[in-house]
Amino acid sequence: MRPFGTYILFEDKLYIQTGTDKAVSKQMADNPKVEICAYKDGAWVRITAEAISDDRAEAKQAALDQFPNLKEMGYATDNGTMNVLCLKNATATFESFVGEKKVVHF
Repeated sequence: MRPFGTYILFEDKLYIQTGTDKAVSKQMADNPKVEICAYKDGAWVRITAEAISDDRAEAKQAALDQFPNLKEMGYATDNGTMNVLCLKNATATFESFVGEKKVVHF
């Protein structure tokens, strides 16, 4: 399990970003199945997906545009430090203690 602070909407798809030198980057390359869980105001979402690297400069630039602080951390589209991953075959399950469960596939 790892915390991710960058979530990117690009080409109507959900992406995450990490550094190519991080262990999690290699782990997702070896096994792309991931789960994301978040909780807010009595409700939570759980996403299961496959995290597939997208090496296009446009995808990396979208991450830099949406999270400008990544540039300050040394990430760039052309220096090999940035791994941007598209979440494919994803299922998001939204739940709370008071509402009905909602499932979305994307």
